[in-house]
Amino acid sequence: MRTIGVVTVSRSDYGIYLPVLRKLQADPELRLYLIVAGTHLSPEFGLTVKAIEADGFEIAERVEMLLSSDTPEGVVKSMGVGLIGFAQSYARLCPDILLVLGDRFEMHAAALAALPFTIPVAHIHGGEITQGAIDDALRHSITKLSHLHFVATEEYGRRVMQMGEEPWRVIVSGAPSLDNLKDIQLLSRQELEDLLGVRLDKNPLLVTYHPVTLEYERTEWQVGELLRALEVFDLPIIFTFPNADVSGRVIVQMIESFTKKYARAQLVENLGTQGYFSVMALAVAMVGNSSSGIVEAASFKLPVVNIGTRQKGRIREKNVLDVGYSHAEIHVAIAKAVSPDFRTGLKDLINPYGDGHAAERIVRKLRETKPGDELLVKGFYNMDGPA
Repeated sequence: MRTIGVVTVSRSDYGIYLPVLRKLQADPELRLYLIVAGTHLSPEFGLTVKAIEADGFEIAERVEMLLSSDTPEGVVKSMGVGLIGFAQSYARLCPDILLVLGDRFEMHAAALAALPFTIPVAHIHGGEITQGAIDDALRHSITKLSHLHFVATEEYGRRVMQMGEEPWRVIVSGAPSLDNLKDIQLLSRQELEDLLGVRLDKNPLLVTYHPVTLEYERTEWQVGELLRALEVFDLPIIFTFPNADVSGRVIVQMIESFTKKYARAQLVENLGTQGYFSVMALAVAMVGNSSSGIVEAASFKLPVVNIGTRQKGRIREKNVLDVGYSHAEIHVAIAKAVSPDFRTGLKDLINPYGDGHAAERIVRKLRETKPGDELLVKGFYNMDGPA
């Protein structure tokens, strides 16, 4: 039986993985080794490993790697601890193929640790660009460490090939998170009120703001401008926790101060995939700089105010309003996003990130691909002709 190691390091990648994990778990020809690390094991971020266990997944390995620090030094040290932890896990498990996702520094440590073990790596969501974050460099580095590439769009596939990856290794699967829309039962308004402890007499704003890691020294000003813009809107506001990046604690502290001042606002450690999608379905608009505003929001025809440079370079649809960091720009964009006319203009929106069948394509390829020298030894594909 072929063994597939899957690394999950945060609530965000777990929600994307979920349809893939379900299919791996059900496939009689594949055995799933789930390796849990990063914020999943941190009480500060909601100890989301418990949600993974509640979903019925057996955890093969736990890699403790996060220092209680959001400084650049702390992040680098966490990466080093992660390399050691993943090396120990691979020595015990020896998976036939390792599946990783995205662009987190924790995920980069997982992919890099596989290299000396000659474990083939399959990567989901390569070829994308986020110019305002160190994630951009991490993502492209993971691409070069990987042997199979499950990309969300044709354009992202061409970009992976532009980095020298052979075309047969690149599979346009679509975004796996969209598969969730077929299977997850969304919560009602009342169920969301009970879950969040907030009155939702009006449709809320969903706010997800992460550190812009190439601009981390400006985090306090950026979040201050966002909160200043939000103050004037008489709407419930649901904030989600930022990632475990440099200056993440600054964001948490500022949002907590805001929620103490405004009873209509709530900061939630972890909504889970069902809760997050349920809020997206109910929200009047989304505000922040999360990839979910670019990738998933279009499926809900949800207006998005995308702030700053963190998602610069990603394909987006007309539901996304790109703005700078000033409170005046954010205010104008939110006012436009919540207007009925803008929402009406999105009724025919089609999500460019896939058709909801990504997990089938990913698991089929993992089942059909034979580990060995053909997979492991990579040539360099020159798009202009022979190198």
